[in-house]
Amino acid sequence: MAPREPEPRRLAAQNRRARFDYFIEDTLEAGLMLTGTEVKSLRSGRASINESYAGLDHGELYLFNAYIPEYLQAGRWLQHEVRRPRKLLVHKRELNKLMGAIKQKGVTLVPMTVYFNDRGIAKVQVGLATGKRKVDKRETEKARTWQRDKARLMREKG
Repeated sequence: MAPREPEPRRLAAQNRRARFDYFIEDTLEAGLMLTGTEVKSLRSGRASINESYAGLDHGELYLFNAYIPEYLQAGRWLQHEVRRPRKLLVHKRELNKLMGAIKQKGVTLVPMTVYFNDRGIAKVQVGLATGKRKVDKRETEKARTWQRDKARLMREKG
């Protein structure tokens, strides 16, 4: 029997503005501590992390302001809060590295994607980011437009 191919990770939520608004210096994969109805709701793909951020609280890493809607098939008493802080699971060495970066350099922890890995476990990709100024955003947009036009020209010429 041939070994099973790992299936591609399934996206549950994506922050598409993160790369536009920030310079992403480094990324980190973290586990996400969820309740049962939150996992079911994430699998439906209606979650949003556009306005969320990661930060420290009592020496632990949390994901704040992430929107995971209620799971409608669950009972009324089993529901979760939709915007509660959710604990991120990282190794102690990674946590110390992140704490040092936040305190010294003034970087922000921006959640990039929430996905399920090949074992079906919910993960968050967090980016160490510094904010872009308006000029930087214009340059990014200009470069993206040029790449799109260049690809179009190359397609037309054959």
